[in-house]
Amino acid sequence: MPVYLEIVLAVAVALALSLAATPAVKWFANRVGAIDVPKDSRRVHKLPIPRLGGLAIFIGFLISVLLFVDITNQILGILIGAVIIVTIGVIDDFIRLRAIIKLVFQIIAALVAIYFGIIIEVFSNPLVFIASDYLPLGILSIPITVIWIVAITNSVNLIDGLDGLAVGVSTISSIVMLIIALSLSDPDNNVAIIMAALAGACIGFMPYNFNPAKIFMGDSGALLLGYVLSTVSILGLFKIYAVVSFAVPFLVLAVPLFDTSFAFLRRLLKGKNPMTPDRGHFHHRLLDMGLSQKQAVVIIYAISALLGLVAVVMSTSNETRVLIFAVAIVVAAVIVYFAFKGFRKRAAHNGADNGNTKHGDEASAGVQEPASPDEAAATEAETDRDSTD
Repeated sequence: MPVYLEIVLAVAVALALSLAATPAVKWFANRVGAIDVPKDSRRVHKLPIPRLGGLAIFIGFLISVLLFVDITNQILGILIGAVIIVTIGVIDDFIRLRAIIKLVFQIIAALVAIYFGIIIEVFSNPLVFIASDYLPLGILSIPITVIWIVAITNSVNLIDGLDGLAVGVSTISSIVMLIIALSLSDPDNNVAIIMAALAGACIGFMPYNFNPAKIFMGDSGALLLGYVLSTVSILGLFKIYAVVSFAVPFLVLAVPLFDTSFAFLRRLLKGKNPMTPDRGHFHHRLLDMGLSQKQAVVIIYAISALLGLVAVVMSTSNETRVLIFAVAIVVAAVIVYFAFKGFRKRAAHNGADNGNTKHGDEASAGVQEPASPDEAAATEAETDRDSTD
């Protein structure tokens, strides 16, 4: 079967299964009390929302991979590690585990991948004054691989703060890695199909996760996406032994990596535990600037897509670079235009509302709309669970 047909089928199967499984997962989450109740300022939603959406993504992804991917020893390691990650994520969606416990299991999943051959053995040489095209890591291979996998896994989890944000950024990263895998002189079909399956599973979940979200992916989904992206990037992106390609893996995953790195540095400078959650992430800052959730998400999508295009350009032949840059400029201009047009409308609307005696949260403080059956069930389930803690 031609690889392009396999990619299309992998996307279609993963999308259909994820789309079909999400309502069932939503019902199950409401029944068992896996609910995200907004209890602090970090959460931007106002009503209880079921978690566990990652199960639907995992179902679509796993079945599509099993159907269309040649299961090598390395891919088997990725799948076993993914099962570990999803399991700990599901448990966390129920009972909120301590960060150190999740970190231990993430390291275990990373070591499983390493045992099956997923390891960063060399870095493309970023130092032009050194003759060698790549730098062997030697005994540093294992710790660097563990750090990479755990860092990306947590990075995707940490940006999962707005409706549709993490799943959209992961979809963009998957598509970029798919394109790069196919554009190599020796195309890596397995990497391309795995990324197609992940993108399809994410797209199938999106209609339920866009603002206003009906279900969250939870740690079961965010940790899964980060783990798969990190391990598959080792199979694909770190094998491009060109000087310029040193930055490619970092560009593809730049948005979650930058946000996480900045968050850790910010907390350390304030004398806080770097694992302590706060409301200082990039998406929070966009909201504080007056953007709506949808506008903030679109801007982060645009940044992720543009960095992904740069990564594609850096890993492709000269003949296609001018065209890619031209497309990137047009897309960026369109996105920026509509984003700031919406921002101006929102600012004008807020300015008009300032003259009223009641608006937004003030009005809702006096009159509260009746909760839907799902919301009532979610609140009741969360209350019951809190009473047993």
